[in-house]
Amino acid sequence: MSTFHAVAVTRLYRMIADQIASRIRAGDFPAGSRLPAERDLAEQLQVSRSSIREALIALEIEGYVEVRVGTGVFVLAPREDGKYGPATAAGPVATEPSDIGPFDLLETRLLLEPECVSLAAQRGSAEQIAAIQAAHRAMSLADSPGTHDRAFHGAIAEACGNAALASAISHIWQLSTASPVFSRLEEHFVTTQVWQAAHQEHERILSAIVDRDPIRARHAMHDHLVGILARLREDFGSGGLR
Repeated sequence: MSTFHAVAVTRLYRMIADQIASRIRAGDFPAGSRLPAERDLAEQLQVSRSSIREALIALEIEGYVEVRVGTGVFVLAPREDGKYGPATAAGPVATEPSDIGPFDLLETRLLLEPECVSLAAQRGSAEQIAAIQAAHRAMSLADSPGTHDRAFHGAIAEACGNAALASAISHIWQLSTASPVFSRLEEHFVTTQVWQAAHQEHERILSAIVDRDPIRARHAMHDHLVGILARLREDFGSGGLR
């Protein structure tokens, strides 16, 4: 009796990365050269710039390229054995890494978290709102701001009064933490100035929750997440090979 084999779902950014990697190995982009600009790659491959961004980060992790923010993406030379190897890992990654693209994860948060915070503003108990305030106060821009950021959003999810929604948001955060591509993207673009902006956005979210204003809370969370997406979509650099 024949058996079926598991079907692997290949992410779009992975397919893009594999195509660019094959051209690097073929010598189309020699070591030291700069890859075409993201917008040019997106036009040639007929995909979004977000997918190109994820593919380039994946290639950096695998040792094919070096991303120089403000300058561009440059091809690295292979090892002495002629092969390419992974770059140094960016931060801790779970045993089972997530291969879901960062922008898919953020877009999912954009669908869920504005409604979640709206519910939290309406349903959150005094104790739960106090926990959100405590998480916001604990956020230090110098000491693991990412940990406090997750605690803030997690406290909001706990206050929404919907266990399924809170669980879904927690799972999205777990996938983000387990994503090497997400970690490397943050390493390049999440600076002290970015955390300062996020802290101010958190302040507006918290103010709306404390005021029990679900509409303002929803808008504040939406603006916060759109801001994150915009910051992570900043150009690596201008120009590039034509």
